[in-house]
Amino acid sequence: MTTTPTTPTSATSTSATLTSVTPTPATPTPIARPLTRINPSTWNAPFRFDHAQLRPAPRELLTIAGQASVDDGGQVLHDGDHAAQLSLAVHHIEEILAQAGMTLADVFSLTIYTTDITATLAAYQALTERLDAHRATPPAALVGVTALALPGLAIEITAQAGR
Repeated sequence: MTTTPTTPTSATSTSATLTSVTPTPATPTPIARPLTRINPSTWNAPFRFDHAQLRPAPRELLTIAGQASVDDGGQVLHDGDHAAQLSLAVHHIEEILAQAGMTLADVFSLTIYTTDITATLAAYQALTERLDAHRATPPAALVGVTALALPGLAIEITAQAGR
């Protein structure tokens, strides 16, 4: 409950201070519901993603724009090294998640864009190791593209998280 002092505005009123009481709404206790993983097949298991997940509705959503292998000034790093580019893109996602008080376990969707699917799959362990550390298997898509925003980029990842 909060109290807010108020002063009467009537010209005939005294200089006494009135106190208005505003009830503070009760914060509901969240009901912990388990995550239900939906996988009609198992080919996806080595890639650490579920075909679908049924989750309780989050109170907060975090949408993460495409993260790539760039330094703080936007210069491309690791040109030609898919494993290093994938690792740095995931690192940037983890930094953003941490700033929001989240981890990869809170991610409910990943989209990995690449200019070379074969090379990205060969380097995919750079992603699966990070997901394994959080026991995370968010639904994901690997999408082949002809080019990304900056010359030299081979991988860019977008993510959505919630809690």
